[in-house]
Amino acid sequence: MKKILVAVFSLLFSLQGCKEKLKETNPTVIKNKEVSDLSIYNLPSEWTTQDGKNIELKSLNGNVLVMVMIYTSCKAACPRLVADMRSIEAKLNQKTKKNVKLILVSIDPVTDTPKKLKSFAIANKMDNEPWLFLRSTEDNTREFAAILAVNYKQISPMEFSHSNIISVFNPKGELIYQQEGLGVNNDQTVNKINEEAAKI
Repeated sequence: MKKILVAVFSLLFSLQGCKEKLKETNPTVIKNKEVSDLSIYNLPSEWTTQDGKNIELKSLNGNVLVMVMIYTSCKAACPRLVADMRSIEAKLNQKTKKNVKLILVSIDPVTDTPKKLKSFAIANKMDNEPWLFLRSTEDNTREFAAILAVNYKQISPMEFSHSNIISVFNPKGELIYQQEGLGVNNDQTVNKINEEAAKI
C-alpha cells in the first residue's frame, strides 16, 4: 500500500512539474480562459488587422477588450469616439494595461482596407500596443454590431449614421459594460477595465 501511495504522489508531483514547465514555456496557457455561450470567442468570423494579418476573435482570449465601432472617413462622431478611447487609455493603470486591447472596428469594410486602417492608425499615433484595428466582411460586421447593440446605416456613399458606444469585454470575451455617448465621464469605464485586467 505504501509503495502505491509513493508511486501516486510521485506521479502527481511529476505532472505538476510538467504543468509548471508548460506555463513557463507557453504563457498563453495561463491567459487562455474557458469561454461561455455568451462569449464573442465563439464567433467563427475572420478579421483583418491594420497590418493585413487575418485573425479570429478567439486569438484575443485572455485580454480585457475595449471596443468601439467607427469608420475612418467619418468627420463627425468618430473623431470624438477616438478621443474618448484615447482618454480611457490615458487613465488606465499602467500595471494592468499590458492585459488590455483597445480595438477600433470598422463599420465600412469596403473603404477601410488594411492599408487605410494602417494610415489612420499612424496618423492618430495608435499604431502600437495596446491599439488594434479590425475589419471583416459586411455580414460579419453587421453580426458583430448586433452583439454590441450598435446600430448603423449608410446614408450616402461615404457617410454612415451610427451608435456611439464603447464596450468592455472581460478576459473570457463576455460583454460586461458599455459607455454610451460622446465626451461622457469615463471614470466608471476605466474602473471596470482596471478591475478586470487586475484579475489576469
